[in-house]
Amino acid sequence: MSNVLVFLQTLDNLVLKASLSALTAAKEIAKQTGGELFGVVCGESDEALSYGCKKVFFVPTPEKYFYSSYEQAILSAVAASAATIVVGASTSTGKDLFPRVAAKLEAGQASEVLDVLPGLVFKRPMYAGDIIAEVEIVSDKKVISVRASAFAAAEKTGTVSEKVSLAAVSDSGGEVVGYEIAKAERPELGDAEVVVSGGRALGSKENFESVMFPLADSLGAAVGASRAAVDSGYAPNDWQVGQTGKVVAPKLYISVGISGAIQHLAGMKDSKTIVAINKDPEAPIFEVADYGLVADLFTAVPEFIQAIKKL
Repeated sequence: MSNVLVFLQTLDNLVLKASLSALTAAKEIAKQTGGELFGVVCGESDEALSYGCKKVFFVPTPEKYFYSSYEQAILSAVAASAATIVVGASTSTGKDLFPRVAAKLEAGQASEVLDVLPGLVFKRPMYAGDIIAEVEIVSDKKVISVRASAFAAAEKTGTVSEKVSLAAVSDSGGEVVGYEIAKAERPELGDAEVVVSGGRALGSKENFESVMFPLADSLGAAVGASRAAVDSGYAPNDWQVGQTGKVVAPKLYISVGISGAIQHLAGMKDSKTIVAINKDPEAPIFEVADYGLVADLFTAVPEFIQAIKKL
């Protein structure tokens, strides 16, 4: 019987949707182990008490994320809960944090987990998603980071968890000199049900904005970009979809002028429906697309937008 601790990452005192997906995975793991489920929050979030954990540990931390303070917070919650399994979402924070926690705990880690199978076997992608492996963690302590798009977000249970306050922690070994969260009117890329992504074929930042922004706005979609488009300066880094960017799995993904390199496919091929627009009929993107249009994007996208407006 092993207790499970889930890291509930927050923003503006609300639990991130990605962490609610991690909570779904944590509940399945706790069910298999027969142990208790606990949560840990760095900072404050009364909302975190609503999702069915036996206890939620609150650790006062500096306002800006820094690995040492969050690491200390999770380790203190591990000690307080007697948890041997730590679970969290593979957000940018999680990717930085969990390997450090695993090293401190001398625990094995499975990253980007897609499913939890009987016997605590974890499905996870390897080789840019070309292989889905089934792995076990043989160490006594385990750290699991899950891909949020693979699990449904946990819902509120109607019961309130016990709140436990732990000692505050402080930064050590460095100083945060800047921390900025990008704000946008369009949906967040990782949470959007519709995503439209542009590639290098758009040719310039001006073309990217004049083509992709109206398309996104007509569908109420988030805007993404290929690595080539980001490297060319057409779009900011946090819009990058792919193995080295964000992994998304919306209901609808529209690819515009993206050839379909392996690293990009790794970030979007789990989308429910994929539409590709590219003038090259041999583009790899068509191999994963449910619907493909071989056409000049500068002609096809405006026509597409007009058709949407008529509907």
